[in-house]
Amino acid sequence: MTQRTELGAPERAGGRPMSFSVDGWDPSYGASLELEGQLEESTATIDAAVELPVDRWRPIDPDTTGPLPEALLFVDGVRRVEAQVWIDGEPRPAGGGTEAGDLPGEATAALCASYAAGVVCCCAAGAHLVVAKLRRGLFSVAPHASDILTRAGGYKAHHVRIKRAGAPVMPALSQSLQGRLAEVEAIAAAEARGMSGDAGAAPPGHPGNSASDLLIVDGPLRGRDRLPRALGYIKSHHATYLPPELNALVATLTPGQRTPAFHMGTSWDRHSWYLRLPGPTGAPWSGVVRIECAADLPVTEVTRLAGLSQRSLGRFASASYKDSRAPQNLYPIAGLERELRRRLGDPRLLYRALREAAQGR
Repeated sequence: MTQRTELGAPERAGGRPMSFSVDGWDPSYGASLELEGQLEESTATIDAAVELPVDRWRPIDPDTTGPLPEALLFVDGVRRVEAQVWIDGEPRPAGGGTEAGDLPGEATAALCASYAAGVVCCCAAGAHLVVAKLRRGLFSVAPHASDILTRAGGYKAHHVRIKRAGAPVMPALSQSLQGRLAEVEAIAAAEARGMSGDAGAAPPGHPGNSASDLLIVDGPLRGRDRLPRALGYIKSHHATYLPPELNALVATLTPGQRTPAFHMGTSWDRHSWYLRLPGPTGAPWSGVVRIECAADLPVTEVTRLAGLSQRSLGRFASASYKDSRAPQNLYPIAGLERELRRRLGDPRLLYRALREAAQGR
C-alpha cells in the first residue's frame, strides 16, 4: 500500500513551494505503482574483418613480449535510489480564477537517488583509491521540480524530458540517472589522468600522468571513448553481436585467449573483442568478458590494446568463494564498489531525512 504525506516541502526559487511526498514502499522492491516499461534494443552492424579476415578467425593467444602498463586505473560507479517520491502538480483554477478555488494538479513520480564514481590505481605502490565523487539528485519530469534539502544532504533537481506523450516515466528517470552517473565517471577518470577534471592537473609523479597507464572503465565506453588508452569492460552479455559461425568461436576460448577485434556500430561506434579470464571450467561462456575501445583508433593500436587486456586483466580475476560474480568482477572493481557504496551513506537515515523534508520539519 502506498503511504503518502501531503504536507509542506522545500521552497523553490521564484515561486510557491514544491510539494512532494515519499512513497512508503521499499525502493529495493520497485515502485508500489508499477511504472516500468520495456526499453528498445539497438541492432548492431558488425565488421568482423578488422584484425583478421572472417575465414581466418581463430582464438588469439596472449603475446608475452613488450612492456606492460605502469599503472592500471579502474573506473566504476554505483547508484542507489533512496526513495521514490511524488511531486504534486501545479495548482489549477477551479473556474473562478481565485487562489482559494485552486485544485491540486496531478502528482508525478520522481526518484531521489545517490550516485558516486571513483578510480582505483593499481601500480608498483599497490592498490589505492585516487578519486571519489559523490552526487545526490532528484530526477523528475515535473517542470516545477526543484532541489530538495534535507538534514542528511541535498538532492539537485534534474529535469527529464519524455520523448513521446504517454511513454513510461520510470525508464526515462532511470536512464537520466545512469547518464548523470556516466558523466561523474568521466570526470573521475579525467581527474585521475590529470586532465580537465574538477581538481585540475594531477601532482607530479602521480601514476595518472604516465603515458603507459591503462584506463579500465567498468561498463560500456560510450561517452568516455575520447579518454586516451581507455577500455570498456563489459561483464555480462545481453545480446549476440557476432554471426553464428563466429560467435561459436567465443565458447572455444581458453583462459587468456581472445577473439580477433571487430567493429561494432549501434547508436555509437567502437571496436570490440571477447576475452576469457582464468577460472574454473563451466558454462560455455563462463569467464568471458567483452572489451571495447574507441572506433577511431588505427588497427595497430586496437590490437595493441587488445593484447594488453589479455596480459593485464587476468591477474585481477576474482574467485568464486570471494565474489558471486567471479571471475568477471575484478578485485579492484569489487573493492571500489564497496567503498563507493559506503560513501553513499546509510539508506535508512537518508530515507528518514527525506520523509522529514516532505513533512516540512
